[in-house]
Amino acid sequence: MTTRAITDALLERLGRQDADGVAELFAENIDWYVPGDEALPWTGRRNERSHVADYFRTMWPHFVTGESTVELDTILVDGDDAVIVSTFQHTVKRNGRALRTPAAMRLQVANGEIIKMHLYEDTAAVRDAFFDRDQPLGAGGRPARS
Repeated sequence: MTTRAITDALLERLGRQDADGVAELFAENIDWYVPGDEALPWTGRRNERSHVADYFRTMWPHFVTGESTVELDTILVDGDDAVIVSTFQHTVKRNGRALRTPAAMRLQVANGEIIKMHLYEDTAAVRDAFFDRDQPLGAGGRPARS
């Protein structure tokens, strides 16, 4: 499959919230990075295909079902690299706060599989949607999970 075909398949499977289908597009060993507050369990690095579906199964339940949207702005493809530029909007389940953030997802493909996925978004907006600024801090100066 071409980089564009894999990118389109990724977007289609994400739209269906098909965590296993998304994972099938990734190589066994990957470079995955989603920066953000360490108190959010889906942020950080992952390095195996088996971690991909778990990422989505961990993140998706934190948002109100049916209230998430993605506005796709641009898809750029250059050889084995692709960048998806979009805007995410979600409602946080635990407090009802709306979250809207521009996002860019960088993909790299090799041998018909995604080997790299880095997500760039407004990590402060994500954090602020989940935690109150006056919320007590836990270990490491991070907001305590409730």
